[in-house]
Amino acid sequence: MQIVYFTERPYRGIEEREILRNRAFFGTSNRLFDHIKGSRLYNYYFDEMLYAEALGFDGIALNEHHGTPFCMGGVMNLEAAILARITTTAKIVLIGNALPSKNPLRMAEELATIDLISEGRLISGWVRGSGSEQFFNNINPALNREMFEEAHDIIVQAWSRPGPWRYEGKHYHFRMVNPWTLPYQKPHPPMWIPGLLSPETIAWAAERAYPYVGLGTALSMTCDMYDMYADVAAKFGYQAGSENFGYLVPVVVADTEEQAQEVGAGFVWGGGGGAFSRPEHTLPAGYNSKTAIRRLATQPGGTWLGVSRDRLREQLTDSRATSEVDEAAIKARLQSGYLKQQANYQLVVGTPDSVLPKIRTILEVLRPGALIMFAVQGGEVSDADRMRSLQLTGEVVLPEVRTIASELGLADGSERAPGSVKLRPGDSRHAVVDRERLAAAEIPQS
Repeated sequence: MQIVYFTERPYRGIEEREILRNRAFFGTSNRLFDHIKGSRLYNYYFDEMLYAEALGFDGIALNEHHGTPFCMGGVMNLEAAILARITTTAKIVLIGNALPSKNPLRMAEELATIDLISEGRLISGWVRGSGSEQFFNNINPALNREMFEEAHDIIVQAWSRPGPWRYEGKHYHFRMVNPWTLPYQKPHPPMWIPGLLSPETIAWAAERAYPYVGLGTALSMTCDMYDMYADVAAKFGYQAGSENFGYLVPVVVADTEEQAQEVGAGFVWGGGGGAFSRPEHTLPAGYNSKTAIRRLATQPGGTWLGVSRDRLREQLTDSRATSEVDEAAIKARLQSGYLKQQANYQLVVGTPDSVLPKIRTILEVLRPGALIMFAVQGGEVSDADRMRSLQLTGEVVLPEVRTIASELGLADGSERAPGSVKLRPGDSRHAVVDRERLAAAEIPQS
């Protein structure tokens, strides 16, 4: 199993009242940005990633969001290039590049450069971008998926097809495709597909045997998605296994339960309670299919991006967007979501002794080959509390998780290539998740 450390690199220290007034992180005015603090935080997060590598994490993960203090990763690939140079062993995991907003040929060059600097430690991830990204980058949400797929195809061809050649597509046009800088890994770096329960994304990833990473989604619904992936994989002649799946879960660790809950509450103000963007920005019209929206509408706890049935209902019924904000009501909702996510195992908070059984349950149920531990976020959480959480996770939790993964036989993509276990005609696929263990855990799903 690959165990990866991840943080959104939030811009920390904004007064809670500012976020509540805006009813979201996305779109909070950049008049609040302080260049001295921003400079310090970027360098702090690089140090934090170096510490995670020293603690023995297999990878360090970055992501990309725009127009929000929730994440300072607006130019994630620049951060990745720096990490490629200053780290030595950890994989550089991108979860991921929002393809519809990018020049795919430039993207191919950037990622190849990162892979070369790191001597083959890049794991590239492709995402469609959150709903709010469509506003920030002025992209028609209805064209998002087809632009995503076309950009992906251009990048793969640019890496694997000798140039020069011309490309004329629906959304992209290049007179000459001939990137001189090509990836260190052949034919190209591994690709992961992070997602939030979209069946179209699941099918697309399974057709290509790309590992699918559930982004903190409810365990029961993640099981549904992994089973759907396995069904598509069987149609394409291979048995999906742990190497085809990853799961991201926020993990907050402290010396006492009381400390852990206090620090973990910072995850609420880091977006974990559903405050990343307003409902009207989270799922703009045309961005998702009706099937995907129905699935999201039944998700009980939501994810750190704030996608849940409660938020979807708010999108349909809330008329307060331009009226006075009820701060107490928003705080109450965020606190309720914080507790609900813990009950649903979508947020793991506690001491090393109390978080390990929950992580074991997650691994037993989902059987992923990659586990991404999402660090405590923003709010008023101090550097010391963040580093203590990371230290306890790395020194105490991480070795035990490796033991559990070994006991469960959870192989990752470097141990067993995704798509390599072939099915013969007439063979039935094997189970990829353990629903009996899910039922035995008695995890609330509503």
